[in-house]
Amino acid sequence: MLVVLPFLLISFSWLASALTYKAADISSLVVVENAGIKYTDGGKVTPFETIIRNHGANTVRVRIWTAGQYNLQYGLALAKRVKAAGLTLVVDLHYSDTWADPGHQSIPSGWPQDLAGLNTQIWTYTQSVVQSFANQGTPIDILQVGNEINNGFLWPVGAISSNGINPVSQLLHSAINGAKSVGNPKILIHLANGWDWSGLDSFFGKVFIPGALSADQVDIIGVSFYPFYDAGATLAALKSSLTNLANTFKKPIVVAETDWPVSCSGVHLTEPSVAVSTSGQETWITDIKNVLTALPNGLGQGIFYWEPGWIGNANLGSGCSDNLLVASNGATRDSINIFSLM
Repeated sequence: MLVVLPFLLISFSWLASALTYKAADISSLVVVENAGIKYTDGGKVTPFETIIRNHGANTVRVRIWTAGQYNLQYGLALAKRVKAAGLTLVVDLHYSDTWADPGHQSIPSGWPQDLAGLNTQIWTYTQSVVQSFANQGTPIDILQVGNEINNGFLWPVGAISSNGINPVSQLLHSAINGAKSVGNPKILIHLANGWDWSGLDSFFGKVFIPGALSADQVDIIGVSFYPFYDAGATLAALKSSLTNLANTFKKPIVVAETDWPVSCSGVHLTEPSVAVSTSGQETWITDIKNVLTALPNGLGQGIFYWEPGWIGNANLGSGCSDNLLVASNGATRDSINIFSLM
């Protein structure tokens, strides 16, 4: 017993600090496969969703556009694979025909251009999406309403800089009510720049409005945290910001997008002590996990690595040439184990 006890203590200590959501956004998976790429792990061809599960992932995020490449039918097909692999399903609604992010939040073509019409449209659309996933036996576990909506969404009507936050509060309220009319997914609201407390506080400190969005409608707050785009995006800033977020709004928190490069030149990374390598990817994820597990009341709950297998787009929108967990031939890198570190 004396020999076994230290091992047990170590085991339980690790379990206690493990995050709830060990996740990846693998939305591009079918696009990559359609280009003829096959993923291999230990030399064996294996579906990517199975590879990440085998290396510790338990959750997958899938983006949905209102048209185009990542439309509803694309997402429904991928959801079948996610659920078949035994993974938690997060659906990320962009509410746009294409990418939605802090600089792009266009109203889908054919949607109304006024607030009243958009409230009805977003209720009906969100209801339809949730119902579609349920109808095929792959109910949504977590529904993300909007993508990096720091300045609102469905612009120009829902642009905070133009019309204040009241329209955004109404639209989120309508979307969530539509979802809840046919299902019971957890609701996640996602902002960029998780290191920037002033930005998070500006949004969440104002978005809960009587008669519109209420705090009890939101289950999880998600933030993006990248090392490429802003000198302020340090781990110390993330810790300070998310600690304030947890203490102020008392909601579970996930880092809903992040990645780290294995190849990068000419770009200032906010944590230069972290190696640009597969071991650096492991360090980056461990450092973020340590920030989350230190948050009060166990509110730090997950990390979502963004698009770890997107061969053909390995820069993932950054100035760094390669941020993937796989090589260009589809073979896993050592850092595929990051999910087991979460």
